[in-house]
Amino acid sequence: MIELQNLIKDYGSLRAVDTINFKINEGEILGFLGPNGAGKSTTLKMITCYLTPTDGNIQIDNYNVYEHSKEIRNMIGYLPEHNPLYLEMTVYDYLKFVAEVRQISENDFNKTLRDTIKKCGLTEVISRPIKNLSKGYRQRVGIAQAIIHNPKILILDEPTTGLDPNQIAEIRELIKELGKEKTLIISSHILQEVQAVCDRIVIINNGKIVGQGTTEELKMSNQRIAKLNLELIAPETELYTIKEYLPQIDVKTIKVNGENVKLEINYPQDKDYRKDIFNFIKQKDWTILEMQLHTSTLEDIFRNLTSGGKNE
Repeated sequence: MIELQNLIKDYGSLRAVDTINFKINEGEILGFLGPNGAGKSTTLKMITCYLTPTDGNIQIDNYNVYEHSKEIRNMIGYLPEHNPLYLEMTVYDYLKFVAEVRQISENDFNKTLRDTIKKCGLTEVISRPIKNLSKGYRQRVGIAQAIIHNPKILILDEPTTGLDPNQIAEIRELIKELGKEKTLIISSHILQEVQAVCDRIVIINNGKIVGQGTTEELKMSNQRIAKLNLELIAPETELYTIKEYLPQIDVKTIKVNGENVKLEINYPQDKDYRKDIFNFIKQKDWTILEMQLHTSTLEDIFRNLTSGGKNE
């Protein structure tokens, strides 16, 4: 388990990370979100022991970042936002170099190389220079170097930046497979990606945590108003009677074309008024062409929680 405890990081007078607390359970895939400059990369660098916290602590199993930096580094595989590859090397030479830095023996390297290139889909390009690879394959090489020592924890900072939709889909599937055997932290601006692969989400803004939970939990805690879109065949002059019947709701006319009317109805989400609205329309003998309840998307929630962010 990874636990961040009252974590603070200052750069001079600037507080980039401000007293954040959260836990990541073993085997969990956590999405770590925030606008540019929110403190995401600084937090990840502290977890990897690249930066030392100003205050607070990070506990990983029985280790903390102050006394057990080497042990924690051995437990973590890290793909930074800007993939650090030596482009003149072949894929094989680069992975062998990383394995030597990780002090993996020759015998162990041969086995771990087979496993790594199979997981990352690099068999066909193992002898090619990295500079000749597509961006998608380069990202696979970056992930391969992060898992070559078989770490318990994998941290991916913007793993699909600059990829086309097909490459994104391929990397997303690779992340899902890796998540079956490792604890993952994924930092990404692509909200659909986080929603597709992550078990839980932490959102940070201005160095503070502004939301955390599953996608559904975030939706429930941040959507206080339900929005119902209605399309009716009804006389425009009679529409006011909906509000008279249900004073608790707010009715907004979107479009009128003869007796074809589009409405937006808002009401507190602690009660579902759809049945009441339906019964009223039925009583008035109007015709419902469409009734659709709009729920907040992860993008809506992200915007609401992080609007007005400032630089790190």
